[in-house]
Amino acid sequence: MHRTDPAYGASVLSLADVDHLLTETAIRAPAVRVARNGSVLPESAFTRGGSLAGKPLTGLVDPVKLMRLHDEGATIVLQGLQRYWTPVADLVAELELELGHPCQANAYLTPAGAQGFAVHSDSHDVFVLQTHGTKLWEIHGEGGPGDLLLEPGVAAYLPTGTPHAARAQEAVSLHLTIGINQLTWRSLLTREVGLLLAEVPDAHLPAGYLDDPVRLSEELAGHVTALADAVRRLDAPAVADDQVVRFLSQRPPRMAGALLDREALARDDGLAADTALRRRPGHPCRIVDDGDTLRLLLGDRVLRVPARIREALGVVAGRTELTPADLPLDPASALVLSRRLVREGLLEVVR
Repeated sequence: MHRTDPAYGASVLSLADVDHLLTETAIRAPAVRVARNGSVLPESAFTRGGSLAGKPLTGLVDPVKLMRLHDEGATIVLQGLQRYWTPVADLVAELELELGHPCQANAYLTPAGAQGFAVHSDSHDVFVLQTHGTKLWEIHGEGGPGDLLLEPGVAAYLPTGTPHAARAQEAVSLHLTIGINQLTWRSLLTREVGLLLAEVPDAHLPAGYLDDPVRLSEELAGHVTALADAVRRLDAPAVADDQVVRFLSQRPPRMAGALLDREALARDDGLAADTALRRRPGHPCRIVDDGDTLRLLLGDRVLRVPARIREALGVVAGRTELTPADLPLDPASALVLSRRLVREGLLEVVR
């Protein structure tokens, strides 16, 4: 358990935020699912059809149906919030950079006194943050089940496989669950050894091996030895560097406010030496030396730039806020680089 500012959870996802998503937007299943008494309800119980520009839309959440189910004790689950709610997306992106593991976020809205799911366990680690109301958790450990009351300002960590269930108390409960989709040693080695296996000749086994298994054994021993030698030659530092590059170049795009930034750049006074800029939350900026050029890992892509601006990029990577004048470049070059990094989404204009 960890205690923090009780207002923090609501700043990430409040009851009003959930109300907005469910009743004022065209949110669709499977972004929303509903459970009652341990069972997940069919989407038809809370969705409807519609159309947009003459084309049919399915799975639209019907707020009337949904609120009726909620009144009857159903728990509403908002799935994959990091894909469409910016404060949650910021939190998840920053956590991914802290841990080096992909993360996802769901929210659970449970009526007073209700329990959406029976005792169960998850196949991944989770962090739970209560943002509204209280919820009594039944946590099963080595000493048997125990109770844990979560309220705003309290976060809990549940390792993989921890059996648990939770029931809302006197008022509606809203909590955020962040799942850690762990990258494992097995998955890393499976990928690397798989690349080596792809180099093994895909030739057929020798004809007649049923009557002469020694021949099969001898040829197999040669392939096993060659594969084992290739595994021994694996360059651990190179594999580790490759894993870092993969992770920091395959994250979801972080471009909130990109249109406003372009509008700011287009104004006559849009970007000056003293314009305040800042790094987007959860946006990586890793510099990789590559001869005469640099690779700048921006999360969802790799940007190649001249090696001569490495010092300037080091300033960008090491600070959360800066101005073009802070860059160790001539004024014109500092403005050019700043504009480029704003357009690429790494920096945003402070508004």
